[in-house]
Amino acid sequence: MVGALIGVVALVTGCGTQAGDGADSHKPLVVRLYGSDANMTNSLRDKLADAPGVLNGMTGTAPLLALPESFKARLRGINPALVDYGYAAEAYDAVILAALAAESARTTEPAQVAKYIVGASTSGTVCDTAAACLALAKAGKDFAYRGVSMRRSGLNDTGEPSSASYGALHFGRDNTINDNLTEYIGAGDESLASTAAGPPFPSYPSGSGRKKPAPLKVGGLMPHTGRLAYRSPPRFAAARLAVADVNAAGGVLEQPVEWVDGDDGTDATVAAATVDRFVGLGVQVIIGASSSSVTKAVIPKIVATGRILISPSSTSDELAAVADNGLFFRTAPADTLQARALADVIMRHGPHSVTILAREDAYGLGLQTNVKANLVAAGMPESAINLVSYATTMVDFTAIATRVRTNAPEAVLILGYDETALIVKALFAQKIGTAAALNI
Repeated sequence: MVGALIGVVALVTGCGTQAGDGADSHKPLVVRLYGSDANMTNSLRDKLADAPGVLNGMTGTAPLLALPESFKARLRGINPALVDYGYAAEAYDAVILAALAAESARTTEPAQVAKYIVGASTSGTVCDTAAACLALAKAGKDFAYRGVSMRRSGLNDTGEPSSASYGALHFGRDNTINDNLTEYIGAGDESLASTAAGPPFPSYPSGSGRKKPAPLKVGGLMPHTGRLAYRSPPRFAAARLAVADVNAAGGVLEQPVEWVDGDDGTDATVAAATVDRFVGLGVQVIIGASSSSVTKAVIPKIVATGRILISPSSTSDELAAVADNGLFFRTAPADTLQARALADVIMRHGPHSVTILAREDAYGLGLQTNVKANLVAAGMPESAINLVSYATTMVDFTAIATRVRTNAPEAVLILGYDETALIVKALFAQKIGTAAALNI
């Protein structure tokens, strides 16, 4: 398909294409193409083997730091097949925070452990490894964990990051992200980290008759199956690496931390069944879920069973207001932060109009609303922003592509999961794409 378009002369200029021109299916519509954290991944190329180069020139954002090569190498030691590291740092830190909170609380009872999670990241001596922070916790000294993802600041009062780092990512000609072009953008405000005094460190039980607390069990509620399974390998690898690091430092309360593998299926029903299994196995801390909609769906069960849930990748703003009885946390930054970074990336290219395509779920619609607000705040007229949503079960995106051509925007932002591959191919079938993808 790419070859068929070689040599076609672009009829779209930097000043924009009129709607009438854009509606002409015989003319290529050159757009700036953008994505966000769920689709800015090398894993997407596996779904585009029959469409080489269609992502070429696509740009987007994802929570990302300049990860140390040593950390990446250690992740590959867990899973040699990793092709990217999305949310790996957040998954690693979620496990470490849970372990530090349990050691600080001197118990693995979830309701008590939850009280120490925010404080483990906000006050006292700064430490950046499991071993260093565990030593401080055991000594009863206040500490502030500054791990892989939380280098700038700790959690806020609602238990989510107060600041974050985003990567501005760029796909190259082989549908693979060109790491040489990655830029890093800070977002959030360190001053919003919690300043509340954490609870005191209790004394360790003593005496010959003391009863050891149950070992800390951490369950992985992330997708091995479902729409987001393609994004999970780095998170599973990072969580397992964190468990290994805690155990290498002596474990929690003199016992090894146990990892219990699970699947959220990118589906609320599958996730609920996994939570039930975890409860039956005595799991106190659950890492997940992956998607915001699944996380939102399982929080009531988390509250009912009195477990702790820490998501390394659920970003919807809605989650900050869900009644969680103080048991839900996340190391992934809320989409209010990503929206600012994404709007900044879009505006620096100067498009005069944009169509935002979003999944009809908490993640897609929430981020769509936030990006629009930030684009308007940055000076783009509201009338120049066209919002389009689609059902998560939609399999034929021809109508969506037709609507984009009719609107003839200068930029298209896709807020989707693996169906992004189908959307891009539908756009490309109607000669809509980046100049690089259209070979113009």
